[in-house]
Amino acid sequence: MTSSVEIRPIRRHELPALLDLYHHLHAEDATLPSDAELQALWTSILCDPKLHYFVAVNADRLLASCTLAVIPNLTRGARPYGVIENVVTHAACRRQGIGTQLLRHALALAWDQGCYKVMLLTGSKREETLRFYEAAGFKRGIKTGFLATPP
Repeated sequence: MTSSVEIRPIRRHELPALLDLYHHLHAEDATLPSDAELQALWTSILCDPKLHYFVAVNADRLLASCTLAVIPNLTRGARPYGVIENVVTHAACRRQGIGTQLLRHALALAWDQGCYKVMLLTGSKREETLRFYEAAGFKRGIKTGFLATPP
């Protein structure tokens, strides 16, 4: 594993580095809105106590990131549930345990906030990717995921 990796919430000024890191998630992605719209969205994200953007950092370089959304809920004793999205590790830093450490950190916060479950979807069918998520604490085969997209 890369030495002295820090897992922590993202900082406001790290948006450009996060967007660069996202190229390792989706090499081809939709065009972002204007800078003013993007900054307004970023401020909204950072001010939302239910959204958590975590990063793995070494020497001020973002190596990995994930997002945890904590969703209020009226079932399960009114306990919230979590959704993890946008899990990405820089291509040069994969298979070093950084992503696993990052996901375990996100799960720990979800449990601290009383979540009764945390969900994560992946589009990957690669066995090594599925084993990566299992190593971080996720189980496959318990529920079936469905996805709808706009027409």
